Amino acid sequence: MTAQPAGRGDLFDPQCPTRQLLDRIGTKWTSMAVKVLAEAAPGEVRFAELRRRMPGVSQKMLSVTLHGLVRDGLAARRVEPTVPPRVHYQLTQLGLSLETPLAALRAWVERHMAEIDHANASHDAAGSQ
Repeated sequence: MTAQPAGRGDLFDPQCPTRQLLDRIGTKWTSMAVKVLAEAAPGEVRFAELRRRMPGVSQKMLSVTLHGLVRDGLAARRVEPTVPPRVHYQLTQLGLSLETPLAALRAWVERHMAEIDHANASHDAAGSQ
């Protein structure tokens, strides 16, 4: 294995944490959460508002997604000591820097979805050889 510069990963090394990070940031829920939080930047978004703006996400999945973003330093969490507590999230500078590549990926998917659908239909009609 070749030595990597400090702070760099090797995606092809099974032990490299780059793989785990890509797994976390490459999900639809992370992409949606980062988009919603980026639209609010530099402000905060409450958990309930995030859930309303992310159709189909369960409370548990949103909690897991946000926990990962906070753990990775991509988002910050603030809790108001009220009853019930109000939990607010916002992107950090690092998280804001993730919005640009995720936006490009979302745009690519939207631009090519018809082609992907056509390829899927052709493959399925051929009997998935």
